[in-house]
Amino acid sequence: MPAQEFETESWGVLAGLPGEPMIWVLIFSEFAVFGLLLGAFAVARFINPSVFSAGQAVLDPSLAGLNTLALVTSGWAAAHGALAARQDRRHACRRWLALAIGLGGAFVAIKILEYINEVAAGAGLETSTFFTVYFLLTGFHLLHVHLGMVILTLVARGADAAAVETGTSFWHMVDLVWIVMFPIIYLVR
Repeated sequence: MPAQEFETESWGVLAGLPGEPMIWVLIFSEFAVFGLLLGAFAVARFINPSVFSAGQAVLDPSLAGLNTLALVTSGWAAAHGALAARQDRRHACRRWLALAIGLGGAFVAIKILEYINEVAAGAGLETSTFFTVYFLLTGFHLLHVHLGMVILTLVARGADAAAVETGTSFWHMVDLVWIVMFPIIYLVR
């Protein structure tokens, strides 16, 4: 049995997922971390509902909704980039990934605008439990958006199907986490 084949088989169920199996170890660990942070958010909201209600009143759900649209559309573009890479259409892959990265940049810009508005309204890390958890959670996600944009930039250079699938798998994790975070932070009262 060739070494590469043995190595792939040793990953079990992870070997059947798109991209390199090790990215899935990272993705599952990131889901665990975000799950713990969202759990802390939910527990803190249960303990201090009035503090969380007051904090949510400062947020702008329309900007967050626009960010959701940007990130979901970015995930759609990344999926098209992965498809183009699998079809060995490198130029198309790069164009799709450039669109995904650009929409990720739009997410970053909108999130920074949102932070500026919140700080101008008097919100900060130490303002309340709500804002402590909010800034930690959304800031941690924003860090992942930045990292995802770097990863997509790196894999777009070679447009290799396995590398692109690995990078877009990470990007889809970032999308999915935001899709879960958005209603919990901005909409659930």
